[in-house]
This record gives sequence, C-alpha cells and structure tokens, in this order.
Amino acid sequence: KKSKFRKILAFLGPAYLVSVGYMDPGNWATDIAGGSQFGYSLLWVLLMSNLMALLLQSLSARLGIVTQRDLAQASRETYSPFVNYILYFLAEIAIAACDLAEVLGMAIGINLLFDIPLIEGVLITVLDTFLLLFLINKGIRKMEAFIIVLVAIIGFSFVFEMFFAQPELDKVVLGLIPSLPTEAALYIAIGIIGATVMPHNLYLHSSLVQTRKFDRSPKGIRQALKYNLIDSTIALNLAFFVNAAILILAAATFYKNGLFEVAEIQDAHKFFGTNFRH
Repeated sequence: KKSKFRKILAFLGPAYLVSVGYMDPGNWATDIAGGSQFGYSLLWVLLMSNLMALLLQSLSARLGIVTQRDLAQASRETYSPFVNYILYFLAEIAIAACDLAEVLGMAIGINLLFDIPLIEGVLITVLDTFLLLFLINKGIRKMEAFIIVLVAIIGFSFVFEMFFAQPELDKVVLGLIPSLPTEAALYIAIGIIGATVMPHNLYLHSSLVQTRKFDRSPKGIRQALKYNLIDSTIALNLAFFVNAAILILAAATFYKNGLFEVAEIQDAHKFFGTNFRH
C-alpha cells in the first residue's frame, strides 16, 4: 500500500552486505595489477564478471525468497549426506580463504594509516567481528545501515580520486571492448574473475533476503523478486564502479607514468601520493 520508493527502501539492504565481498583487498590487488600493467584494456573483464555476479546473486536471492531456504538448507534437502559433506568442506575452505584476504587487508590498512605492525593489526581486526555481532544483535537493519555508510564512503572517495587522476575517457570506453593485449593479461583477467565471484556470497544472499516480511501470495512473491533485483542491481553496480575506478586510477597514474610493476596495496599507497602531488 506504500509508494514504490518506500517499497524499494524496505527491500534495500541485503545486496549491500553482499557487495562488500566484491570490493575486498583481493579485488583491489587484481585491479591495481591490471591497470598498472595493461592500462584500461581489462575493463571489459570487470564488466563481464559484474554481469556474472549479478546473475548468480539474483538467482541466490530468488532461491531464498521463493523457497524460504538458503543455499545451505536447499543443498542439505536436495543432495545425499556424502555430497553435502563435500560441499560443506569446499565452502568452509573458500570462506576461510576469502576471510584471510579481508583480515590481511584491514591489517595492511591499519599499518599504512597508523604505522602499526601487521601482527598487531591482525589482532585489532578481531574487534570488528565483535562490532558486527553487536550490530546484528541490535537488528539486521542497523547492520545494513552501517555497511551502506561504509560503502558510500568508499564510493565518494573514488569519485574525488577520479577527479584528481583525470583519466582519458576515450580509452576508458575502448577498454570495455573485449581484448587481451598479451598472454600475461589472461592471468590477470582470471584473477579478476576469481576475486569477483565468491561462493560464500551466494549462501549469504539467499539467507539475508529472508529477513524481509512480505505477502506470501504469488503476487507478493513476484513483487519481492522485483525489488530484490533492483537492490542487487544498484549494489553490485556500485561495486563495479569501485573496482573499475581502482583499475582506471592505476592506469591513469601508474601505467601512464611507466610504473608497470605496481601490484600491491602498499606500493599503490606510496605511488598514488607521489603522482597526485605531481
């Protein structure tokens, strides 16, 4: 009975929690390496991987909305115990590998900002787990609002950095046309895809969409599917903008100035400052 805008706001949130996984340090490292080595030519890989992510996440959301089961529950009900154990161990390994990048990424960020050693930085990252558990305890909407604010800060930061870097727009557009400049670019392209599509996000999204209460009639379910698709499209396109901005910045600052070997966040931190000052 509410306006369309109010309905969209009611469903807004789950995809933003998911989108954080699409702009983690693993993505940033592959984007920096791609931009510094090959300029704008791998932008199309980011676009394709974003479309792939949107397809998988929307299917995951549909599973949760229609069946009221998340991916783990649906797998348990569908497959034999033997297959489920294999899926479980593979999912745990994938989640642990992804979490390792997040923990190290935050530790590196703390080290660059406050010159705190990495070991102490890793210990500090334990605190953000308790912060998120506290926010979940206060309600999923508060958790979602917190994450949306963080994502918005990242987005605005890159808008300003793009303004300072002044990328060549014609080359940005050409970068959206599929091409592989060298064989080495294939490995970076595979890394970009691998850092984009992650299994734990499929489990997460199919669970998060069930936090919304809506009419379980066919019409209500179709409406929920539509608004969750809007939510996913906005959030994942924002993640695409962030990843594309990192690659474009690397191309406009490192590749343009002959710094082809920049592939780590620490190097990017050092050279970004130098290039922007010049």
